[in-house]
Amino acid sequence: MSHSDRQPLEGTTVGIFLAPEGSEEVEFTEPRQAVSDAGAAVEVLGSETGEARTVNNDLEWSDSYEVENTFEGVSANDYDALIVPGGTVGADTLRTDEDAVELLRQHLADGKPAGVICHGPWTLIEADVIDGRTLTSYSSLQTDVRNAGGEWVDEEVVVDDGLVTSRDPDDLDAFCDAIVDEFAATAE
Repeated sequence: MSHSDRQPLEGTTVGIFLAPEGSEEVEFTEPRQAVSDAGAAVEVLGSETGEARTVNNDLEWSDSYEVENTFEGVSANDYDALIVPGGTVGADTLRTDEDAVELLRQHLADGKPAGVICHGPWTLIEADVIDGRTLTSYSSLQTDVRNAGGEWVDEEVVVDDGLVTSRDPDDLDAFCDAIVDEFAATAE
């Protein structure tokens, strides 16, 4: 196999957060598929192992997915990149999980990339890692972002020093492309 045939994320490990319930399904499944298709090993992280149920449009129950490891049971050293999906309830639950917040804080402190979409930036705010950064999110979080020292912009996808953010499921194509590119750039 020649070097040019190599998958962009081959040899990288990506952790994707999943709340016990309430994460937005497409914001979990599409980024997970994108990085997996690009060659990454993907591990689903949650507050506890077992099944976690996702939602569609915040309010409709959808499918359940297996959580493979707990936030408490892993460290930032285990991952080359992290992904945090949205979903109002899911994101609110994740930001109150101290182990999830600490994992994300340490990961970014180590200069590693992350993709965070929709209401996911609540976890970034809780981790106190957005002061001086430019990002986007679901529009209702813009005051939260500004109050935490971030610059909120209304764009499909924003990349700031390894942090990739998007607004909502309509931005998923751009978000998935950007996380693969950003994660690959860091992996080289």
